[in-house]
Formats: sequence, structure tokens, C-alpha cells
Amino acid sequence: MMADDLSGFSMLELFRLEAESQTAVLSAGVLAIEELERSPSTVESLMRAAHSLKGAARIVGLDPAVRVAHALEDVFVAAGKGQFRVRPEHADLLLAAIDFLGAIARADDALTPDSPWPPRADDLVAQLGAVLAGSPPAAPAHAPPTSQPLAAPAATTSATGGESQQPPAEPTVPALVPAPPVEPAIAAAPVEPPAPRPVAEQADRVVRVSADSLTRLVGLAGESLVETRQLRPFVDALLQLRGAEVELCDRIAVFEERLKAADVPLPAALAAMLAGIRDRADGCLSRLSEHIEDFEGFARRNEDLSNRLHHEVIVSRMRPLADGIRGFPRLVRDLARTLGKQIRWEVRGEQTGVDRDILDKLEAPLSHLVRNAVDHGLEMPEARAAAGKPPAGTVRLEARHRAGMLQITLTDDGRGIDVAQLRDRAVGRGLVEQAVADRLSELELLEFLFLPGFSTKDRVTEISGRGVGLDVVQSMVKAVGGSVRVATQPGRQTVFTLQLPITMSVIRALLVEVGGEPYAFPLTRIDQILFCSHADIRTVEGRQYFDRDGVSIGLVMAAQILDAPAADPADPMPVVVISDRGQQFGLIVDAFLGERDLEVRPLDPRLGKVPDINSASLLENGNPVLIVDVEDLVRSIDNVLAGRRLSRVEFEKLAEQARQRKRILVVDDSITVRELERQLLQARGYAVDVAVDGMDGWNAIRSGSYDLVVTDVDMPRMDGIGLVSLLKADPARKEIPVVIVSYKDREEDRLRGLDAGANRYLTKSSFHDATFIDTIVDLIGEPTR
Repeated sequence: MMADDLSGFSMLELFRLEAESQTAVLSAGVLAIEELERSPSTVESLMRAAHSLKGAARIVGLDPAVRVAHALEDVFVAAGKGQFRVRPEHADLLLAAIDFLGAIARADDALTPDSPWPPRADDLVAQLGAVLAGSPPAAPAHAPPTSQPLAAPAATTSATGGESQQPPAEPTVPALVPAPPVEPAIAAAPVEPPAPRPVAEQADRVVRVSADSLTRLVGLAGESLVETRQLRPFVDALLQLRGAEVELCDRIAVFEERLKAADVPLPAALAAMLAGIRDRADGCLSRLSEHIEDFEGFARRNEDLSNRLHHEVIVSRMRPLADGIRGFPRLVRDLARTLGKQIRWEVRGEQTGVDRDILDKLEAPLSHLVRNAVDHGLEMPEARAAAGKPPAGTVRLEARHRAGMLQITLTDDGRGIDVAQLRDRAVGRGLVEQAVADRLSELELLEFLFLPGFSTKDRVTEISGRGVGLDVVQSMVKAVGGSVRVATQPGRQTVFTLQLPITMSVIRALLVEVGGEPYAFPLTRIDQILFCSHADIRTVEGRQYFDRDGVSIGLVMAAQILDAPAADPADPMPVVVISDRGQQFGLIVDAFLGERDLEVRPLDPRLGKVPDINSASLLENGNPVLIVDVEDLVRSIDNVLAGRRLSRVEFEKLAEQARQRKRILVVDDSITVRELERQLLQARGYAVDVAVDGMDGWNAIRSGSYDLVVTDVDMPRMDGIGLVSLLKADPARKEIPVVIVSYKDREEDRLRGLDAGANRYLTKSSFHDATFIDTIVDLIGEPTR
């Protein structure tokens, strides 16, 4: 998968994003070591994360972070070589260093001349060096100032939402001393703790199972559920066989009756044979009916057992929503104090079970929604009082299971969304013409909120205004096969509703036939299914439309988009209506095959990203079925239609322009370095694509055409040396020049890269002068041919 476009971010912002990601990896690894898990892969991930952070910090000029990250890397490298054993007692110091890196990334004064960070870095580097030399670990003398405590304060009873000042807390050592309690700026209903159970009842009720083991168990339970349902076709086949046997017995009886009616004398032997045939047929029918009843009961019991097994396994994978939102009361409190607002935070259904894979991805999107609700939605206390509202606004999060789905709603009782302002902002940014915007419904206008970079705020703050929050929310929800929608009442409230699957291992899908093959559309991504008559279709500028509830929806043949054999459309035609990011299309399919519960099986990663397809499954008869990626499919439809609008002359002109610019692929797992290289090359005039690691880069090289490849060395999945070796071993691509850019500046590292086939080996210090760009120009010339 190609990386997202982050060109709008500054280097410091990119470093902060990377620091957040890499410190999480470091913390998880150190906690694994503390739990006596010292696998080579754990130490390797720690080395790579520290190395990436060091390089990213060097790019933005954060020397204290460079030195601490380098000291951490030395510890992990020594551990990887067996020269040093990381013991649980070292965890406090390692976590303190990791917290330092996270805190300095968030700090506003990190780059100021009189910054307090260098002394703290000196102290941590000295202690890490001493531990590496064999000295016992000691608590750091200087702790990084954190913007918020590492643990949220305990639940309290109702408090005022005013701006009471807090005396500054003394510096504490992260992970050693708990943060001091703070007075919350939110009002919360008292929480009644559950009554404790007897000790005997609590004993032996918890076992530790790895997340990977649970994931495999869920997959097996889902597969068992699907396999069990394959018994149903056997039952149906037996019922058909019994019907044929009943028909045979009836014909024998009719034959006998006709013989009697015709008064035809039969020889005794023939009459005895006919009676034997009748008795044998009746006996077979009786035994067949008994076996069918037994088998049908067995299939029914087996399916019920598989359903209950799957349900119990899914429940075992569930975690309460409360586990993913523990930091939200503190988040709301800090935002309230920052903005001078009074806020009441409510949670309903916090014990609702959420699949752990989905819960892990929910925190960031829900955090964006909460920030938007506090900053965009809720008014200042004076404005609320003038509007007849209580001074304290309410932000309420609700979760429940509904119709086999997880539904999460976030509601605020603020000013609502100004749809007129939203329309003006969309027109002002050139997203839609004024004449079209005037005809858009409120629901269609609200879809603009989910576009990348779209914001209704005129001023960018640390809290919001960049227009990336709701885009992140929708991306996450779509990634797990869910949907998100927004509703608003001006002056009263705004409601965001997330509809998510209960589990990601089994989905409910609509099966359709396209070109003689079955395809599955997740029900959560379907707007509607219907039959459209030929008479209802109209053609405008070569494109076909039909009207649904006063809205014109473009029609396309699914066979054309999925590159399948096209059949003659029936009348009326079965149509699947899908949408994404405000675009809506009707896909004409050959037939509806009904709904199914499908066990999701990911595609082989060696296939890369298959266009328009997300995953696969098996039907009851064992035939494979492809599960459609609706988001990708909408993009493909839009690209096909856009291509048709171009005349042949215009298309050839655009293609010629694309061929004129030389294309470069940048491969680096550090977003900071990756974006810096992209910006340098694009500023020079080159067309640049990026990939996040060696495997991603290799997939991009195989599917595209590049004039040069720039790659790092240390990357997950496949490193730069492996990528260069694959590239140079491919007869069709071995002539593509490769430039390795790495922080490793030893002679043996340079020789290793050149021996693999790289044309140049540069250190990342080359970004600070013209060496990097001069090397690119030397290898492939100027950007245009």
C-alpha cells in the first residue's frame, strides 16, 4: 500500500507523528522484556525503532533526542549481539528515556536556545551508558515535563467546570511515581463501584491467552461456523431425493390401480414381483425419511453448536469499551481548561463488548470526534446562558449492539453545524460549483466534512482546524468494514454515529453474480439494492442515470469495472447502490444470490493490493467468493467515468505530459525522512511516489514504472539490501538506478550496499547540502526528458 500524502505537514509535525508511533513500539518492547519475553524479534524491533527515532530527530535538529535515542540504540544493539542482558530492573530507566523522547517531541520549547531538555538528556545518556557498562540502574535525576499524567486520575464525584488554577506539580519520574491528582474541569455523575464478589468465587476465573492465539481461535470458530452450514445443501439434496422416492411410489401405486381398473390378469409370479417392488419402494421411502430426520436434526444441532461456539469465542475476544476510553475524561478536562468551557462528560454502555482489533483502532478516531465536539460544537458558557442553555455543555458517548452490529454515537448539545457555512466553504474551496451546491441536500453537504483537509474553522489551533480529524475517522471506520454518518440540529446538537462490525472474522454480506462468478458486498457498505427498469434510465452526455427519491444516481455495469464477461442485462435490472465520500453509484449486476455470513480470509500478501477486492471467503458448496472493497470500487468507477469524459486528443496529451516527467520511488519507514526526500525531489520537478518499507516498495516497482529508486537500509518486512537485490535480479528492471540513503556511515555498510547493486550510497547528512539532489541529477538527469 502506498503511503498517504503528508506533504502538508512540517518536519516537526512529522517528527511528532513518528515519535508517537515509535515510542509506542519501544514501550511495548520494554514491557515485553519486563515480562521476561526477550525474543530476538522483540530486541530487533526495539533497535529499529530507536534507530528511526534518532534519524528523524537529527532531521529536525533535536540534538537531545538524538543523543537519548542513540544511547537507547546502543543498549538494544548490545543486547541483540549478546553483549548485554536487558533485565526487568532496567525497565524503569528505559521507560523514562522513552517518555523523554515522547515528551520532547510534544514540547513547544524543544528547539529554543534556553531549552531545559539538554540537561535531562545528559542525565539519561549518562545513566544508560552506566547501565551498559554494568552499573546498577538508578532513577533519573531529571524527568521530562509531560503535558499530561501518564495515568488518568481516579474517578471523582461531580465537580465544577470553572477555571480554578492548579499549583504546578513537582517533576516526577515517569513510570516510577504516579502523577499527582488534578482537579477535573468536567462534571461527571458519581460512579458506583460494583459490589466485590467473594474471594472463592473470583479464584481461577482468569487465564492469560495471547492475542494471536485468540485471533487464530476466532478464525477457526468462524471457519467451523461456515463449514457447518455446508451441511444444509446435503439436507436439501436428501429432501429432493425423498421427493423423487415419493413420486416413484406414487407411480407404482397408479400403475397397480390402472391394471386393476383394466381387469388385466397377471401371472402369479409377475403379481408377486410387482407387490415386492411396491413393498421395497415403500420400505426405502420409510428408511430414507427416518435418515433424513436424523441427519436434519444432526445438522440443526451442529449448526446451533457452531453458532454458540462462535459466539463464545467472539465474546472471549471482546473487551469493554471502557478499556479504550480511559483517557477520555482527562482529555475532555484538559480541553475544557484550555478553551475556558464547562463540560459534562457522559458515557453510556461503557461495558459494551468491542472486538479487541476494532477497539485498538477506535481511540484515535473517537479522540478526534471528542476534540471536534468540544472545540467546534460546544459554546462558551456565556453564549450557552444567552441561548437559554445550562452553562455546562454535555458530550455523551453511547455504545450498544444493534442488529448484529456495534453502534457508537457521540452527541454534543452545542451549536450544531451551520449547513449554509458548510456550503459556502465547499464552494470557496472549489470542491463544487455554486449552482450544484445550491441543489445539494443537507445529508450530501455534511459528507464534505469527511474530505481530507476540509475544515469549517478559519484558524488552525493545536486542538483542531487542520481538517484531518474526520478524514481519519472515516478511514478507520471504512478499514474495518463499517460506516459513519453525521446528523445535526442547528442550535441544539450534533450526532456522529459509527456503525461497526461486531467482529472482523465473519461478515454479513450480499452475494451477487457478475460474469458468471459470485461476488460479496459487505452489508454495511451497501446503501440500497433495487430493480431498475430500462424505461427508468436516462442518458445525459453519454452517461446513464436513474432517479431514486429525487436523486440522480449514475449507473455502471459491474462486469466492466470488475473486468468480467458482460451478460445481457435483464429487465428489470438488479442494481446495488454504493457510495463513498459523497460519491454514489448504481452497479448493475447479473443477479442477487442472497445474504450470507462469510468467514473472511485475507488474500495472499504476495498478490499485493488486488484492485477492487478486499478479501475472499468460501461458500457452502466450497466455491470461492471474492469480497469487494467498496471504497476502492467507487474510486475505480470514478476513474473510468473521468477517463471517458476525456477526448482521445486530450488523453494522449495528458499521457505525453506524464511520460515527460521522470518518476522516482522513495522507500523509507521513517515518515520524517520519507517526506523530506519527497519534498526535495518534487521541488526539483521530479514526479515522486513513496513506499513505507521494502515489501511495499517492491510491490510498487512491479506495478509501476520508475526512473530511479531511493531507499533506506533498516526497514521492517524487507530491508533496503533485500529490495536492491530483488531489483537487480529482475532482468526487466535491473537497469533502474538505486540510491541508498542511510544513517550508517561505516565503510563496511557502504560496501555492503554497493555490493548488493546500489549505484550510490549516501548518508542522510547529504540532505543538508546539494549532494542528494546532485546525485539524482547525475544518475538520471533533469526532471523532464
